Amino acid sequence: MLRPIKNEQQYDKSLERIYELMQKDIEPDTKESDELEVLSILIKEYENEVHPMLQPNPLEAIRFRMDQMNISETELSKILGARSRKSEILSGKRKLSLAMIRRLKEKLNIPAEVLIQAY
Repeated sequence: MLRPIKNEQQYDKSLERIYELMQKDIEPDTKESDELEVLSILIKEYENEVHPMLQPNPLEAIRFRMDQMNISETELSKILGARSRKSEILSGKRKLSLAMIRRLKEKLNIPAEVLIQAY
């Protein structure tokens, strides 16, 4: 019987069961496929509550995405609006404006909730 995961022992057992189910060739709309789906939801909820993923620092996120997309600092300057702003922002001396956040979200696909965090 499936129950909410309330501690690490239950969490570990649930992970083991998911591993067992994933080793099988489960057909859709079966008891085992439903069990796998429900266990996945329960594990995700437990992980979000007990082991939440921290959002990256906005400046780290910008640098990471620049590296991923092979974007130069010159290209970033164009996105942000001015060369001096780029330097001030990457050094932490200047905060991102709402317009900059919108452009970074659009051009670099960085979630706004990451960019609006305090840093």
